[in-house]
Amino acid sequence: MTEQQLAERMQNVFAHLHANPEISWQEVNTTAYIVSLLEEMGLTPHTFDDMTGLYVDIGKGIPKVGFRTDIDALWQEVDGEFKANHSCGHDGHMTMAIGVAFLLNEQKETLPGAVRLIFQPAEEKAQGAKALVEKGVVDSLQYLFGTHVRPLVELPDGVHAPALYHGAAKLLTGTITGVEAHGARPEQGVNVIEVAAALVDALKRIWISPTESASIKMTQLQAGGSSTNIIPGTATFSIDARAQTNATMDVLTAGFENAVAAVSTLYGATITTNVGAHIAAAQVDDGAKALMKQAIIEVVGEAYCAPDVVTPGGEDFHFYAYTRPQLKTTMLGLGCGVAPGLHHPHMTFNEQRLPIGAQIISRALLLALQQVERSDT
Repeated sequence: MTEQQLAERMQNVFAHLHANPEISWQEVNTTAYIVSLLEEMGLTPHTFDDMTGLYVDIGKGIPKVGFRTDIDALWQEVDGEFKANHSCGHDGHMTMAIGVAFLLNEQKETLPGAVRLIFQPAEEKAQGAKALVEKGVVDSLQYLFGTHVRPLVELPDGVHAPALYHGAAKLLTGTITGVEAHGARPEQGVNVIEVAAALVDALKRIWISPTESASIKMTQLQAGGSSTNIIPGTATFSIDARAQTNATMDVLTAGFENAVAAVSTLYGATITTNVGAHIAAAQVDDGAKALMKQAIIEVVGEAYCAPDVVTPGGEDFHFYAYTRPQLKTTMLGLGCGVAPGLHHPHMTFNEQRLPIGAQIISRALLLALQQVERSDT
């Protein structure tokens, strides 16, 4: 397949995926479309009975090298209408994965091993990686690569990074149960708004090393009804916690738990909490990063290989290495002129970079296969 043929086929795939976004856990048509593309190539994709998403193996033997893409879209307001929208670039990521399938399928008989391409649902809910880990999809792998389109504030268009250091995030929810009372007799009640205010103040007193980047804050609070003369007895809240490393997130989590215990004791209230989502920070493997860097240089040249990108955003991809420490992982940062920015309802990027991304990823996978073969002999 020539570069022009690859670009044309990938453009058709991108156009379809971009025009047909589906939100997390509802990627039914997206899954079916990808299955049809892979079957047209003579491949055998594997789907799941109880969830969306799929994976496919290319080459012979047990796959020890893999590439993962996300397949879901965001639900957001676009020009006054709430709808599914690919404003995080997952349509581009899927297109690159299909491009990788095109390239590797042409040489599947001569590959030194098998490659597994993983099409993961529910990245935006930070749930898809956990589901695939539980299904054993990555158990045989030694290397796992990912990719993400990058905004101009991080990478110039056409310049690519061999690693993305995303931060960790936890989205926590909770319920405060106090005692309702008449507004004229506050001493007879436990005012949950006051309890929430004390919790907010306690969160500010969680100390983190000044060398670490972290934050924890209450982002939602609902309490009381339409009557203003009642001391409210129930409240619900949400907490957004962010940290650049998993170790710092552990410190934040412990501080939050201590704050909840102290405030509930002080006020005589009951506070129950739940982790709604946990996004692990990047745990980049130096060997995997070196292979990705070599692939970038071989495809576009050293002048277009950028240093690693450290970004405060989160990515569900890193949950794989978090739960399977034996996995050697890194993410390609594709410099493709994302503007105005990720998650903007009218986000755009340079689609001409997608075939380049597919070539870089394919090369990294081949280099990893060669590395595995050397280590096994």
